[in-house]
Order: sequence, then structure tokens, then C-alpha cells
Amino acid sequence: MKEQFLKTMLVCGIGLTFMLSCSRRITPSATSYYTYQTECVGSELDGSQTLKAYGLGNTRGDATEQAKKNAIRDVLFKGNFTGSRECQYRPLLMEVNAAEKYATYFNVFFRDRGAYTQYVSLRDERFVERINRAPVTGNRDQDMYSAVVRVQREELRQLLIRDGILNQ
Repeated sequence: MKEQFLKTMLVCGIGLTFMLSCSRRITPSATSYYTYQTECVGSELDGSQTLKAYGLGNTRGDATEQAKKNAIRDVLFKGNFTGSRECQYRPLLMEVNAAEKYATYFNVFFRDRGAYTQYVSLRDERFVERINRAPVTGNRDQDMYSAVVRVQREELRQLLIRDGILNQ
């Protein structure tokens, strides 16, 4: 009797293990692996660049402002946009650790309704779209939006030269 019970338990254990290993595994969605990088849409003859940038915020307006800041930050420090090859790929500030070196300047520049607003504009309100809810932080109060913006690259370069951040 004891031997039959052990055999039954062994068969049930093996069967349960087999069923669990064959079950459908839950994998994260493809959007969780997507990196939201600024994309080049086009370049204008006046020295501006049209970019598709991404921003995270509690409201549509907050996310749009964050997307504008991200676009300027990428033009200043990062460069190398995905998308169209029309954009200039080099960042304006090639200096290593320029963001940290001039942190006080850029903290004032990027504050809410700061000087950055003169060098970036929304291309069209219709091009602001919600991507998904909280893809990065897991915070259900924030949404990810994409926005097509125009960054005045040449005017931004002239400002940095005038303020002594960038050498000609």
C-alpha cells in the first residue's frame, strides 16, 4: 500500500512538472523593450531640425514640455538621431561632461518656461500622440507621449557662443 502511494505521488509529481513546463509563459510586451530615442524627421534650410521626441508626464501638456526639453538636450549633448539622415549628427557641445561642467547654466536654461522655449516649438498639435501608460517607471499616473518639434539649432548655437559656453 505504501509502495503504491509513493508510485502515485511520483507519477503525479512528474505529470505536474511536465504540465507546468508546457504552460504558456507570460512574456513582457514588445513595448517594454523599446527605447524612446529622439528621431530625425527632417532638416530645414534655416538651420532648424524637425525631430520626433518623447516625454513622460502626468498630463499631455507636461509630457509635451518634457519632450521639448528632451529634444533640445539631445541636440546639445547627444546628437546621433535615428530616422532621416538629413539632421546633423554631431551634438552642439562636443566637450566631455559639458552638462555637468555648465550645470548651473543649463539648470536655469531648462527650468519651467525658461529660455529653452525660445528655441523649440511644436510642429503641430495634431502630431502629439499618446504612446502608452507608464512604460518606464511603472507609475500609472504618467503617460508617454511623442511630439514632433522643431529645434532652432543655429540660433541655439549662437546663444551658446554669446554666453561663452561654446567656442567658435
